[in-house]
Amino acid sequence: MRGRFITFEGIDGAGKSTHLDWFADALRARGATVLRTREPGGSPLAERLRALLLSEAMSITTEILLMFAARQDHLDTVVGPALARGDWVLCDRFTDSTFAYQGAGRGAGSEHIAMLERWVQAGLQPDRTYLFDLPPEEAARRRAGARAPDRFEQEDLDFFGRVRAGYALRVQQDPARFVTIDARQDIAAIRAVLQGSIDTLWA
Repeated sequence: MRGRFITFEGIDGAGKSTHLDWFADALRARGATVLRTREPGGSPLAERLRALLLSEAMSITTEILLMFAARQDHLDTVVGPALARGDWVLCDRFTDSTFAYQGAGRGAGSEHIAMLERWVQAGLQPDRTYLFDLPPEEAARRRAGARAPDRFEQEDLDFFGRVRAGYALRVQQDPARFVTIDARQDIAAIRAVLQGSIDTLWA
């Protein structure tokens, strides 16, 4: 039986990574075999491409192609084999991020991203995506001083406003896949939503 593929999305500073760790522990407590991974990255080759993507200036076309090159290797060597074993794969970002950041944020549009999505993923989509929604101003306050910002985190509020709108469009296009979480809530409230969602996934 194929495993479950779960992704966590949101603008930088929304807190998704912290909740992803809790989600993984909650699944393991039920006896699931869980693989936690991330994009860009997740495999040795994809991690090397991630380092370039987060630090080197490049054209938007190069950026998108590198994203999907990393994704292809990640799917081939990590995600695909784990799903075939029946594992639960929890991924910090996936193609929704490419549509939001490169497509909406950088203004590349969706046509070429959608073409690469069809080619690289060959129909694979997450079973469920948790979108941690947060106003860009609040996300910026949370990011401030947390660590040295990478090339994406250095963008201005207008950029992150476009990214947030790009995510909202993805939800409109595939509402059954998404669970949108108001990331302004306290941790207990967010985890109550996640716990209820785990119950429905486990059923």
